[in-house]
Amino acid sequence: MTDTLLLVGRRHTERAAKRHAARLRRRGVADRVIAATYENEPAELVEKGPIRGSGVGAGDDTYVVPMAPAPDHDTTRAIPGALSGAHHCEPVGTSPAVVRGLADRAEAVIEPGDGASLALVAFGETAGSKSYATTEQQATRLRETTAYGEVTTAYLVQNPAVECLRYNLSGDRAVVVPFFIADCEESERAIPEKLELDRGGLEYTDPLGTHEAVTDAIEAEFAKARALGSGTAAVRPVATDGRGY
Repeated sequence: MTDTLLLVGRRHTERAAKRHAARLRRRGVADRVIAATYENEPAELVEKGPIRGSGVGAGDDTYVVPMAPAPDHDTTRAIPGALSGAHHCEPVGTSPAVVRGLADRAEAVIEPGDGASLALVAFGETAGSKSYATTEQQATRLRETTAYGEVTTAYLVQNPAVECLRYNLSGDRAVVVPFFIADCEESERAIPEKLELDRGGLEYTDPLGTHEAVTDAIEAEFAKARALGSGTAAVRPVATDGRGY
């Protein structure tokens, strides 16, 4: 029996997902590595997407890693429903491995130090989402592994709100890292507008994108799911609480 590693995400993740899939093929982590995206609903993956008729999701040799920052309705319900019979891993953004990518994004524009602040900005909690729990966990990891004097969080749809962020930072220098897997409407327009970046005083980075730490995170989630040997959609995803448990 062969193993298939399937990277699944919304359309805006396509470029990044394909890059990670290519790296994983070179690493030889699975017999097949496929990247597939959808525009509106995960059902599109089977109905008209690139995996239609491929047999993906039909057996217990398929492992699905969502290209998402945190568990939400799609990762815990819609994707497992569309790809029944597959093993469903945690979204890649929950992995400790992506912290290196977040730190690298920040350090590329603001050097860590006691007088520097790092702010992690995410979408926030909505129905079926664990964005808050995941973002806070990654912020804790950044506090433990970087030398920034302050690591804080802000959200688009809940408090602490993005538009208040610049007034709440304590550092003389500050960098904002959007906690998204790839560029999207939120990272390209909504967050910069709410931060009023054109006023200056804040540096802003790209999301995780094609950073190799994301590739490492995907590989780690795949290895964990394969070792567990359980967690098909008929039962529940491997883990969905956003904390890795």
